[in-house]
Amino acid sequence: MAERLAEMEEDIGDLPAGEDGNDSDRDEDERLFAWMVNDDMDEEEEEEEEEEEVEDEVEDEQPVLDTEAPESFELDTPAERSGHIAVIDRNIMYVWGGYKNAQNQGFFDLYLPRNEIWIYNMESGVWTKHVAGGNLHTSMSGSCGVCVDGVLYLFGGHHARGNTNRIYRLPLRAPSLVWEEMRDLKGLPPSCKDKLGCWVQKNRLIFFGGYGYAAQGLHQGTFEYDESSSLVWDSPGRGWNNHIHVLDLETSTWSQPNTRGNAPSPRAAHACATVGNRGYVFGGRYKNYRLNDLYYIDLDTWEWHEMSVPQQGPAGRSWHSFNPVSPDHIFLFGGFTTDRETLSDAWLYYVSKNEWKPFKHSHTESPRLWHTACSGPDGEVFVFGGCANNLLSHHRAAHSNELLVFNVQPKSLVRFCMEAVLQHRERLSSYWDCLPKHLLHSLKQRMARVNTLGS
Repeated sequence: MAERLAEMEEDIGDLPAGEDGNDSDRDEDERLFAWMVNDDMDEEEEEEEEEEEVEDEVEDEQPVLDTEAPESFELDTPAERSGHIAVIDRNIMYVWGGYKNAQNQGFFDLYLPRNEIWIYNMESGVWTKHVAGGNLHTSMSGSCGVCVDGVLYLFGGHHARGNTNRIYRLPLRAPSLVWEEMRDLKGLPPSCKDKLGCWVQKNRLIFFGGYGYAAQGLHQGTFEYDESSSLVWDSPGRGWNNHIHVLDLETSTWSQPNTRGNAPSPRAAHACATVGNRGYVFGGRYKNYRLNDLYYIDLDTWEWHEMSVPQQGPAGRSWHSFNPVSPDHIFLFGGFTTDRETLSDAWLYYVSKNEWKPFKHSHTESPRLWHTACSGPDGEVFVFGGCANNLLSHHRAAHSNELLVFNVQPKSLVRFCMEAVLQHRERLSSYWDCLPKHLLHSLKQRMARVNTLGS
């Protein structure tokens, strides 16, 4: 059963939306099950596991089980996890959510505590844990997180009782971290779902795709019902969509654009990247296939364009990352294929040439799926967490807390100078006080990192 539930989590959906457009979540103390990773399964496995599901998923016969891990005891690094979110503001990476293996043997998983935010300083290389306040209602995986002007926005996700379409904001530069639910938004919100993508342009959050229940009300786009989804939890069924919903942060209004051109098929667990006024989307899962198609939408005219992907280009995949690293390059890493292979390959997509080139790196022995990737200020991509093996197998998931760093773009002149100063610090340290304050601070941060290496 673990494999069936794991497969469905790649595209599993939500609880039906209420008339007011908000999800019908309940308080966490009403949770009834230990959450398990969900995805779908092969037909033979489906027949074998159907009887087990009937026994395991009957609410009235199960004791109340806690689905959120207690506050972690990790002091130096975050716990291993998959399905989390990560964003960068300035030179700091913020990590929240996801799930990890429970301590007991088997296939049960626990969400990471909802109030924990892990912060990684890219200059010092140091992790610190922070406890956030506010009204974030539950722990989740598969949420969509983006950072705009120092504020983390968190939409959707999967929790113990299904999915949500709530959206929260977390000001990252405030004296303390406090979640705020954005309640009084105008317009028609997206349906409850997870594993969607997002583009950011002109103070707008533009959400695309995902997996969940059919939308309540008139939504533009396509919803494709997943016939196997109604077998789980006696639900009315879920499916994939290719809906676009825009949240204008200035007017606090949801809207849907009238798009032109041939839109991508519905999908979930895809990856999105914003380059200029273009919103790119690559791959994702649709029905039993993991795709390798590439589209972009003009975020001014809302016209879709399909870009050809050569046969020798990247394989179809879901649960991958796709990050812009320059005005002309997007970095693709990892993911999960239709043949259930966890990938460690990396590619650079050249926007102006519409070309794919393999990217050589030193992490070929570190495959990842459902990880996060953030583009740093010095041409680096920071990949954190994710699963290193086949999440759908009968083996225990190999969730990771390793940080993989890819040097995708040339280092800046300032970065080279910093490294040279550190290399010759014994001879040059007496001159450091002559530096501008911001450079001196950065140098001391990097110095602290050098001093802790090997300890």
